[in-house]
Amino acid sequence: MKGIILHGGHGTRLRPLTHTGPKQLLPIANKPMSQYCIESLREAGITDIAIIIGGLGAKKVEETYGQGEKLDVNLTYIIQDSPKGIAHAINLCKDFVGKEKFVVFLGDNIIQKSISKFAGSFQKSSFDASILLCEVDNPSRFGIADVKNGKIIKIMEKPKVPPTNLAVTGIYFLTQKIFNIIERLKPSGRNELEITDALQMLLEENHNISYEMITDYWKDTGTPEDIIHANSEILKNLQPYNFGIIENGASVTGKLIVGEGTIIKNDCRITGPVILGKNCVIESNTIIGPNTSIGDNSILSGCDVENSIIMSQCKIESKTKIRRSIISAKSQISQNKRNDKEQIFLLGEGTKITL
Repeated sequence: MKGIILHGGHGTRLRPLTHTGPKQLLPIANKPMSQYCIESLREAGITDIAIIIGGLGAKKVEETYGQGEKLDVNLTYIIQDSPKGIAHAINLCKDFVGKEKFVVFLGDNIIQKSISKFAGSFQKSSFDASILLCEVDNPSRFGIADVKNGKIIKIMEKPKVPPTNLAVTGIYFLTQKIFNIIERLKPSGRNELEITDALQMLLEENHNISYEMITDYWKDTGTPEDIIHANSEILKNLQPYNFGIIENGASVTGKLIVGEGTIIKNDCRITGPVILGKNCVIESNTIIGPNTSIGDNSILSGCDVENSIIMSQCKIESKTKIRRSIISAKSQISQNKRNDKEQIFLLGEGTKITL
């Protein structure tokens, strides 16, 4: 079985975070979100993977993952010249897939449950497709499956009046039959070839589509709030370790992950789960956590950070309370006077702010 990861799209709902690169490279617990997709496929024994790239930051994806050697996979890059839809992207992979069954993973989807069982079942089955469904609170935001008596009867894209709350997650198990369907698809109202329309055509032409339910954590990280929530969930399940230095007088409770070369100075207070990357300096009188990620080579001094993501090479010398924020790489925040008011930041790469 082969794997396909979709790494395109403009990420407009995440600007300014996506002005300098694709949203799928935004870090969650100090790891690019699409790396979770690669690792999920690898865990299922799928090591031949195509990544669909295009638009802003396509080169950054290749620079980040190379040929996949560091992740023990074989990566092939396929260019989608413009965002023409998921089904269009899948169709570009026809030669890559060959005669094998394959799984498609949207690069901005985070799932904590292993897909190994699903992949193994589909490989052995006679189904033409299989999708993973998850109950959601806001079904009008997603593609939705209408299920009756254990069978999918209809699949629709973001219905105004959803018949169920069963969202079609961004993980699809497919066979070559999908390519014939896609070739006959007509563009949707947003001028894209929709995967939900392709799956619906499979149903209407009496092909067999199975489904599995995801009851563990799944998140489509389309908004900053989604990313911050996913970050907190991932952090909860990481195993703590310390490759840095925690000085006497620093207070640490809960799970803490400390990268090599990082120093946590005295009079700091850290409440896990928290991850600190490599070569960070956490100065005295700094408060971090819970649910916070700090990227490599960052310096924090005197700030109070909670439920936030601070990327690599950031410098924050501020006496403010930073909450529910995402601060991109190489950003700086400085402030002299203490401000007890909570601040929410959404900063693009290289932003400099003086409060």
